[in-house]
Amino acid sequence: MAKGNLAKCLKITLEHEGGYTNDKRDPGNWTGGKVGKGVLKGTKYGVAAASYPNLDIRNLTLADVEPIYEKNYWKPVSGDALPAGVDLVTFDYGVNSGVSRSARSLQAVLGVHVDGVIGAGTILAASKADGKGVIQAVCARRLSFLQGLKIWSTFKRGWSRRVADVEARGVAMWLASVAALNTGAAKETVRGELFKEAEAADKTAKTQKNAAAGSAGGGAVVSSGDVAVSGDVNWLLVGGIAAVVIVVIVLLVMKARHNGERAAAYERAAAAA
Repeated sequence: MAKGNLAKCLKITLEHEGGYTNDKRDPGNWTGGKVGKGVLKGTKYGVAAASYPNLDIRNLTLADVEPIYEKNYWKPVSGDALPAGVDLVTFDYGVNSGVSRSARSLQAVLGVHVDGVIGAGTILAASKADGKGVIQAVCARRLSFLQGLKIWSTFKRGWSRRVADVEARGVAMWLASVAALNTGAAKETVRGELFKEAEAADKTAKTQKNAAAGSAGGGAVVSSGDVAVSGDVNWLLVGGIAAVVIVVIVLLVMKARHNGERAAAYERAAAAA
């Protein structure tokens, strides 16, 4: 259990939510929830005028927004009752994509009843589980969900970096909490584990990059089996094969990029441990 970890988790989340913006093209920046409706107050620390029309958005402080995040996200995911690190990834996922979705992902990873409400059963399972594995699995599910959204192509780089960063820092939190309980463990042990994760992610990224390059080279070859009975090239079949190859390459490149970001995030976490 990591009671009292909200401030630390919120600091990480707000690094990704960003500071003050008042782009008039964004309906969330208007108190009426639509462009041109109401007053253009903007968004700060992820708190938007559309949701909080009576707040002085521009002058919000961290002290102002912490109660908002505690009420709307931290308490609904039972942050104080979850293990260190697991609380971060569940909380940040909830802020980004909704509390219920985040809770269901955690429950699915833990193998408990999936209802989107983190209660005693989920909390008990989380306390007994391998925190690192839970954190990584939840983040993998989160990334998969984001990749399925229509707006993924627009926000993919920021979202991918965010998931990688939250994963690494969540694992760092969990390892530190374990080390604190084990008097024989030191900071160097935590750093060593984080660097191992960085090396593993980097190795996976390189393997995926090489596989993408190999698929690109192999996809240009059309074998004699792609010829129709008449002796002409079966362009429908060739086109189908090419499409499959392109999809494979895109997926491999996307995975390689994310694992590269995970490697960098784990290295940063290790340096900060």
